[in-house]
Amino acid sequence: MGMLRRLERAVEDCESALLAKIFHTDPVQLFDDLRRECDEHAVVCSRHRVLVPNDYTVELAREVHDELAARGGEVGRQLTDVLARHAVERGYEWAGPLTVHVTAAEVPNGRYRVSSAALAHVPADATGPQHPSPAVGFT
Repeated sequence: MGMLRRLERAVEDCESALLAKIFHTDPVQLFDDLRRECDEHAVVCSRHRVLVPNDYTVELAREVHDELAARGGEVGRQLTDVLARHAVERGYEWAGPLTVHVTAAEVPNGRYRVSSAALAHVPADATGPQHPSPAVGFT
């Protein structure tokens, strides 16, 4: 167990270092804002069931977004991973498939803005519930 925890910390440190280079700020703040967005919009359905939004949008300042666009979907995947781990730790259930979209926008603080929504997943064939892997969008 100790070895797995050390490995997990090493991965988190690498993620933090990468995002610090990209955002020129403390990436933990962005991660915390994503987690807070998730927590603030959690809906308690029963004692053992808490639903949270499954569609997240991270709007980045245009300069930051342009810099990240050259790196592909790496940052979006990291943000998705942070949310997925947070949900597991808290026992949350997604309202549908988890998606994180990273877009360029004019943001008031010049860095980023986080928003979320609960979007239902309706399978096209309606044969029953499906559990697709998390999606990442970078536009």
